[in-house]
Amino acid sequence: MSVVKIIELVGQSDLSWEEAVKRAVKEAAKTIRNISGVKVLNCTGNVNNKGEIIEYKANVQIAFRVEPESD
Repeated sequence: MSVVKIIELVGQSDLSWEEAVKRAVKEAAKTIRNISGVKVLNCTGNVNNKGEIIEYKANVQIAFRVEPESD
């Protein structure tokens, strides 16, 4: 039987919301093994005074399998 843990992260990008999600997963993968899924909770952004989106943010949940303790 496996146990799955879920953490929440915020990815950021100046290109797109999709890129923000990808960056969150890629950054998490540097220190977390066994990532099995991602769920996008919501997307937000910062807008400049010209009405242009200048930063995209994605709140995500990352799921990964917890490794059992070795005896």
